[in-house]
Amino acid sequence: MRIADVIDHLESIAPSSLQESYDNSGLLVGEKRTKVSGVLISLDCIEATVNEAIEQKCNLIVAHHPIVFSGLKRFNNANYVQRTVQLAIKNDIAIYAIHTNLDNVYANGVNSKIAEKLGLVNTRVLLPKAGDLIKLVTYCPSKNEESIREALFAAGAGHIGNYSECSFTTVGSGTFRAELGANPVLGEVGKRHIENEVKIEVIICKPQMNSILAALSDAHPYEEVAYEMYPTLNTDNNIGSGMVGDLASEMSATDFLKYLKSSMELKVIKHTFWDKPIKKVAVCGGSGQFLLNNAKDSKADVYVTSDFKYHEYFDAENELLICDIGHYESEKFTIDLLYDILSEKFITFAVLKTGVDTNPVKYFI
Repeated sequence: MRIADVIDHLESIAPSSLQESYDNSGLLVGEKRTKVSGVLISLDCIEATVNEAIEQKCNLIVAHHPIVFSGLKRFNNANYVQRTVQLAIKNDIAIYAIHTNLDNVYANGVNSKIAEKLGLVNTRVLLPKAGDLIKLVTYCPSKNEESIREALFAAGAGHIGNYSECSFTTVGSGTFRAELGANPVLGEVGKRHIENEVKIEVIICKPQMNSILAALSDAHPYEEVAYEMYPTLNTDNNIGSGMVGDLASEMSATDFLKYLKSSMELKVIKHTFWDKPIKKVAVCGGSGQFLLNNAKDSKADVYVTSDFKYHEYFDAENELLICDIGHYESEKFTIDLLYDILSEKFITFAVLKTGVDTNPVKYFI
């Protein structure tokens, strides 16, 4: 197996195209064609992580956070980023980051892992992503209708919420005239041809666009495949930020804080005042202040996330309980998530969880 195989599997779950514009997910160090001797999974990649990979004979580190966010202009050991990258290059250790693209997927994502740890049910994406759904329209001879529709569905087209294989078909007739140099399947060069055709319309997700168009091209009988794509304002409920769901049973605020501390294995929780029962829980791994109003709109009783600033706690406005559990703490189970994803797929090399605590924040209690 090569690094490319690992990347392909990870990005089949969290396509790199789903990462935010500021992010730098992907292969940061190394070459895709390199054979994998072992994979080390970590939340962060720092010097200690690279040294651990060397000791464990792992030549690929899969980290949640990218070690490089912006361009490196020089390599002179000036800071931990440069030292980490240099150490990896010297020892032929590849570094791959899967960051906000893993945050933004509903299934097998960072927030679904938090929801799992808290035992939430009836979960949904807190802020579905807009602009990722496209309507694909294509035309084909009536006799090829079913085979083309099947090819589109097999490639991932036609998903709307919890429904698959969704399409709409219109019967009509199409005309074309093959010019010199063409090799028409139907009709003759230089003569207008009229064919009984159907128009097939499906919704596709932008990250799958190229593979779906390739499947359409392979299945279509025409030399030139006629198709159109239209952006939509629809939201994809399987892609977006945060998650909200229900506890199996209602709890008091005190009991919930105890439950949260135990479930997420926390040392401390920073929180606002709340003296009402808790049933609906909103979560966001990492820095989640930007979703506070969405948590309120969802009628959540509590919002579990991290990195709130002092004055931002006032924004709770006694509408919900804010629980800031720490950035590292909110995402640390991502290591388990990635371990499960990779160890279930690959059995020809070792997949290991880091033994290094990369959390730069320490607590004196």
